[in-house]
Parts: sequence; structure tokens; C-alpha cells
Amino acid sequence: MARRPSRQPGLDAPRRSGVRARPSAPSRDRFGRFTEWVARAMGTPTFLLILSLFCIGWIAWNTLAPEPFRFDSAAFGFTALTLVLSLQASYAAPLILLAQNRQDDRDRVQIEQDRQRAERNLSDTEYLAREVVALRMALTDLSNGALTRETLREELTAILESLDGRGSEEPEGEART
Repeated sequence: MARRPSRQPGLDAPRRSGVRARPSAPSRDRFGRFTEWVARAMGTPTFLLILSLFCIGWIAWNTLAPEPFRFDSAAFGFTALTLVLSLQASYAAPLILLAQNRQDDRDRVQIEQDRQRAERNLSDTEYLAREVVALRMALTDLSNGALTRETLREELTAILESLDGRGSEEPEGEART
């Protein structure tokens, strides 16, 4: 009986060239880093100064330059400047929101890690507290005379005898060498 070939290639077959080996996560991360860079840059005094100088230069040029060199009329309320600033604002707002969302995600991860660390610290502290209480109780028993040298010696002797008794028992069928 003839075997039907499988549809999926085995490990010895090369991958088809159309199959992507890596997911597209790095490109999303690159865009996220870009949005954070934009948000950080727009929140600086340097950006505000450059934008202010740009607007002042635009208005000065279109007011003081000879008429044939002007490209935005003051008579129409600097329409082109208004459009440029509106375009800048329409892109700035979503980029800033994307950067805030990424920061919120990082904060959530950090909070979860802090919570786990706090739980570990709490359990370690509780363990150490129990150990300290056990030591205090043992010291109290020692100071009250509940544990004397004689009782300690008897306990150690009993433990040694039980260890000796276990060591002297031989399994059947085997001889000691």
C-alpha cells in the first residue's frame, strides 16, 4: 500500500521563502519608541522655543517681505500657518496618547513585580519571625531548667543507640566484610 505524502514539510525540508521567521513585534516596538521620543521632545522648553520662533518667523516673513515673496496673507488670518499648526496638533495628540499607554503598560508590569517582591518579603519576614519565636521559646525552656544536661545527654544517647542499632542490622543473605 502506498503512503500518501504529508502536506506539511518535515524537519529535513527547507522553509518556503514566503513564510516569515520572526513576528512583527520589533517594528511595533520601534514605533512605540518613536512615539515616546516625540512625546518627550514636545514637552521640552526647546520645542516650545523653536515652535514660537517658527511662528514669529512665519508671521514676520508674510507681513514684512515684499508682496511677491509672501505665501500666506495676513489679510486672510495666516490660513496656511493655522493649517500647519492644526496638522502638528492633530499628530501630536495621538502620539502623546500612545506614549502614555506604553508608560501605563510599563507601570502595570512594575506594580505587579513590586507586589510579588512585597509578597516574598512578607513571607520571608513571617518565616524569620516564627524562627525567632521558636528560639525564644527554646531559650525560655533552657532558662527555666526544663532542659538539663542530663535530659540532653539521655536524648543524645538514645539517638546514638538507635543509629548503632540500625547500622548493626544486616540484610539477610549478605555477609559483613
